[in-house]
Amino acid sequence: MSREMKYVQQCMGVNGLEKIILREVRGFSAEVYLYGAQVTSWKNDLGEELLFLSSKASFKPPKSIRGGIPICFPQFSNHGSLEHHGFARNKFWTLDPNPPAFPTNSTNKAFTDLILKHSEDDNKSWPHRYEFRLRVALGPAGDLMLTSRIRNTNTDGKPFTFTFAYNTYFYVTDISEVRIEGLETLDYLDNLKNKERFTEQGDAITFESEVDKVYLSTPTKIAIIDHERKRTFVLRKDGLPDAVVWNPWDKKAKTIPDLGDNEYKHMLCVQAACVEKPITLKPGEEWKGRQEISPVPSSYCSGQLDPRKVLFRY
Repeated sequence: MSREMKYVQQCMGVNGLEKIILREVRGFSAEVYLYGAQVTSWKNDLGEELLFLSSKASFKPPKSIRGGIPICFPQFSNHGSLEHHGFARNKFWTLDPNPPAFPTNSTNKAFTDLILKHSEDDNKSWPHRYEFRLRVALGPAGDLMLTSRIRNTNTDGKPFTFTFAYNTYFYVTDISEVRIEGLETLDYLDNLKNKERFTEQGDAITFESEVDKVYLSTPTKIAIIDHERKRTFVLRKDGLPDAVVWNPWDKKAKTIPDLGDNEYKHMLCVQAACVEKPITLKPGEEWKGRQEISPVPSSYCSGQLDPRKVLFRY
């Protein structure tokens, strides 16, 4: 095995679908399927899975994969006329032969660059030419970083508008013992109440029933604290002003065919997103959105994270 293959390996995954395995020298790893450009696994140096993947997840196109980090583009949820969460998660992406330049001082060796372009099939529902470039990388400390660059390549002079989300499914030990810090006192749209606007009242978000909210104008840093595991996920984002929080709870979980009846207890979606104010690109313009997630000891909370341990790396 060559030196580079320690960090990046291409192989076959479930049902013969191609995937990329990223490995860092400290033992962290991640798996990315070319179908949907979807991260389906992120493990720490102990081999513990940090992302949730449903036991009933379908790896049979054109159905999307339940869990990991689906990409929602060009539409988040039902905020528009397209299919739920758009089409990027249901497309076969290719390895990007000409990725955009990244800073030369970057020490990341475990990364892959994928690209999705306009196809004739898109014309039926979304008749715009685009290039969507995605880099998935593991940082030296195991941080999982996703960087999206979306460019309008229309030749007819027309702009296009889209919404977006990294639909991240975190694996948690027990949803009733999890809290989110960093979103308190913010306004949110409640998808369970016809997108009506409310203001968050609690000092942290906890879970005892179904939750489906879009928090608006959120900070760049959010903490997901798993008390049972004594682990905190720190989510950092750039270019994505909103944050979506979702857990289906028991009744809704039973209606989702590719989710186990009790699996809601071990998952929590916290999504860096742009929902309330869609992004508009003129021909030639490019948008960039990043998400970085890091596991840290749960003695840290969103207001007192050690900046030496949690860095926002470009």
